[in-house]
Amino acid sequence: MDTSRVLRTTGTVIAAAGLLLSGCTSGGPETLQVAASARGEAGGTPSAQPSPDAAAMRPYYEQKLTWRDCGVPGFQCSTMKAPLDYANPGSGEDVDIAVARRVATGPGKRLGSLVVNPGGPGGSGIGYLQAYAGIGYPAPVRARYDMVSFDPRGVQRSSPVECLTGPEMDKYTQVDQTPDDAAERASLVAAFKEFAAGCQARSKRVLPHVSTVDAARDMDLLRAVLGDKKLNYVGASYGTLLGATYANLFPDRVGRLVLDGAMDPTRAALDLNRDQTAGFETAFTSFAKDCAKQPDCPLGKGSPEQVAARLKDFFRKLDAQPVPSGDDSRPLGEALATTGVIAALYDENAWPQLREALTSAMNGDGAGLLGLADSYYERGADGKYANLMFANAAVNCLDQPAAFNGPEAVDAALPSFQKASPVFGAGLAWAALNCAYWPVKPTGQAGPLTAKGAAPIVVVGTTRDPATPYKWAQSLADQLDSGTLLTYDGDGHTAYGRGSDCIDTAINRYLLEGKPPQNGKKC
Repeated sequence: MDTSRVLRTTGTVIAAAGLLLSGCTSGGPETLQVAASARGEAGGTPSAQPSPDAAAMRPYYEQKLTWRDCGVPGFQCSTMKAPLDYANPGSGEDVDIAVARRVATGPGKRLGSLVVNPGGPGGSGIGYLQAYAGIGYPAPVRARYDMVSFDPRGVQRSSPVECLTGPEMDKYTQVDQTPDDAAERASLVAAFKEFAAGCQARSKRVLPHVSTVDAARDMDLLRAVLGDKKLNYVGASYGTLLGATYANLFPDRVGRLVLDGAMDPTRAALDLNRDQTAGFETAFTSFAKDCAKQPDCPLGKGSPEQVAARLKDFFRKLDAQPVPSGDDSRPLGEALATTGVIAALYDENAWPQLREALTSAMNGDGAGLLGLADSYYERGADGKYANLMFANAAVNCLDQPAAFNGPEAVDAALPSFQKASPVFGAGLAWAALNCAYWPVKPTGQAGPLTAKGAAPIVVVGTTRDPATPYKWAQSLADQLDSGTLLTYDGDGHTAYGRGSDCIDTAINRYLLEGKPPQNGKKC
């Protein structure tokens, strides 16, 4: 199976800000996103900041985009200017925001622009647009809307956050995430500190200015320079937090907003990480039940608990003795194997690939699981990494106070994480330690987003979503003054464009006719 199709890495999961990223995929043949805390396992909820000075902002709102060929057939690209610091927009310091579009194809009356975001934080909107949304969204939607996206500030083409070189990232992704003794704990803490120091050394200028609130303000600039009075938007995973933040800041400018695979802005970083840990356990249980029925299941027959125990035992063996992967500098150890398994849990279509990769690894060939981990981390065949993990940590660590302030706090929380997931709990708990060493103080905090007065907003939740648990969608829909909940009873991360005619029909009707589904509708 083509890993790049199953785990389309132009999007992203929520990120824990730690070593093991929890990714967010966006709806469609999927975009993989990284872990919450570590890239942080949780995406934080930013608090509102003072409104920028209107006079100083006028030149930004009145700028004209110059479109050029992207080098990808059918797409145009441009660059938008935004103030580096919205608290001081008259300083003259700007960031460049890369934008791309595919013009509405017709027939039918053009409805304006539809901005899409694949999640993360750290996912490239432009990559997602060109690889999937601009060509794979339902034809009636692409006929009536200009399909538009942007790389949020700090991401890829937009003043990217940089932290580590390719070889340094290779080392970082192999650090033991389930330390067994004082030396391993010290190594993990040192890795987090080195990561943070690398970000500060290479990206000091932008690090204080890549919050979700900053990105939401950029999105309003984009709405204006595109010539739209209202923002029409589809955001997946972390993209739901970005969309809800926009709606809370600019409720009167909300058009048709779809928030798919929703995050809960009221959950603090520790709770987000623990909730997501339970979400991956739910997803693994679904995989385990299916695996036990398959003739090629490498984890054997029996209950999900028995299957999980065998996987945990295999991880334990890899911790003691990694297996060859085809890359001498990166044998498959516990850390990379765990990431590979988690990557495949984002989409049930990847389950056959996961069975195959586990079978090979248990027979001494770790190449398959390494490939899944590389897709998760957006590592290219040339050994270079996209900046997904760097931007992920930068946004998450700015959006909320850290889940933990040191190893002792992780120790105290370990039992609750291991209860949430016997297989993944310890690794995801330690991953959430990353933000404790971040060089920039957080500017946001958890709290409800109500968007009082906004037009109807559709919030989509999947009942067995591994990365954004269903209860988060229920909570966000309740918080939003005009939220309406659309439920998909199924597996995988996000719902739109993943094969449910019921979900797709409801969302398409909303986008094309402005008619939201009945609150509580289930598919």
